[in-house]
Amino acid sequence: MAAAIHQFEPAHFINRELSWLEFNQRVLNEARDRSVPLLERLKFFCITGSNLDEFFEVRVAGLKQQIESGVTTRGIDGLTPVETLRAVRRRIQRLVRDQYACWRNQLAPALAKNGIRFLEPAGLRKAEAEWLESFFRTQVLPVLTPLAIDPKHPFPQLLNKSLNLIVQLEMRTGKDTLRHLAVVQEPRVLPPVVRVAGEGGAYVMLGRLIGHHLQEIFPGTRILGYWPFRVTRNSELYIDEQDGGSLLKAVELELHNRRRGDAVRLEIEAGCPEAIRKALLGTLRLTADDAYLIDGPLSPARLMTIYEGDHSPELREKPFLAPRAAGVRDHPVICDAIRARDILLHHPYESFNTVVEFLEQAANDPSVLAIKLTLYRTGGDTRIVGALMRAVTNGKQVTAVVELRARFDEANNIEWSRKLEEAGVHVVYGLVGYKIHCKVCLVVRKEEDGLRR
Repeated sequence: MAAAIHQFEPAHFINRELSWLEFNQRVLNEARDRSVPLLERLKFFCITGSNLDEFFEVRVAGLKQQIESGVTTRGIDGLTPVETLRAVRRRIQRLVRDQYACWRNQLAPALAKNGIRFLEPAGLRKAEAEWLESFFRTQVLPVLTPLAIDPKHPFPQLLNKSLNLIVQLEMRTGKDTLRHLAVVQEPRVLPPVVRVAGEGGAYVMLGRLIGHHLQEIFPGTRILGYWPFRVTRNSELYIDEQDGGSLLKAVELELHNRRRGDAVRLEIEAGCPEAIRKALLGTLRLTADDAYLIDGPLSPARLMTIYEGDHSPELREKPFLAPRAAGVRDHPVICDAIRARDILLHHPYESFNTVVEFLEQAANDPSVLAIKLTLYRTGGDTRIVGALMRAVTNGKQVTAVVELRARFDEANNIEWSRKLEEAGVHVVYGLVGYKIHCKVCLVVRKEEDGLRR
């Protein structure tokens, strides 16, 4: 008798967007866990924010595009795009409340107790205030460009995730007193958090420093208030792989367009007047559901500058130095170890240097004929790319399949792909219809008993 086929219902499935948000909640829970060292908690707080940025740039943007395209079919979880977006927004609002409650009630007070304080410019002592004023005049003011908003000056095109101030100011024209709005962008070339000289662990947010000096930026006006805000835009790449053109050129074009993607989220300081918030939403073609009122630092990822560096070891986990894998410990030449037995490397608990050494040795080994591998993220470590270039110089056949659509690493991959091609590496720019995420390396070596792979 044939076994009955089980019919799955929507209740058997979890919506993938909501599932991802629960994952990010677990990241935030690490920041809330008092048993975790303080600076590690700060790191998890920052990661929660950067994760959520990408979620909006790709997943929320995708849901919005489905809705705009009129997609009404239910997914395997039983939800339509509209229902999914509604559920996602509710969950994100709760996540954001938890996130900033963690900052206000746990992280900021704990950091202050350990000498890492976030201050307002007006709250500094005289010597520190004078240093900060000099820093503003020499380093910040020359690169600021205030942008007026009025019928003659439309709302500026703000870069994705850039930090900005919306400023309300009052000015007299004859007998009339007029109110205007203006935008001041925080320059990306400057550190978003300024460490105050002579104040130990005192920091000032760049936006607060700019806000403190707005009267100098808008002379002849009366500053009624300013509120930091940030716009997140659709950053997904939409590439037609079937048009027969160059995938490289298509990705480059889309990278340029990404800077101008449609807005999907407005983050703004909680104290901003409702009228100004509504004006921003209308300009960005967003609804009230797309606004997130922030009671804390916008763009938590910028606080990673506090985590970085070699200070405060007592506030961190003890450094973990991954050991060399046992299977290669007694074999300086890794090919000898592989000939003896198969080897499983477990990262990050065993050092990844073994993989790098394998490739570097292959590049210099006279018996190696060819190296073929996939590259998903070229990253900042140049050893692997350098080994490939050196292998070509040593007369080996080298092929690299580079995935140009590695999210948010596309520009870096394009740059390294061109350098590889210039060095003589045969570069394949992905495969039509597939996104290559696996990391595979094949070395072809001539040995006494023939070719080994």
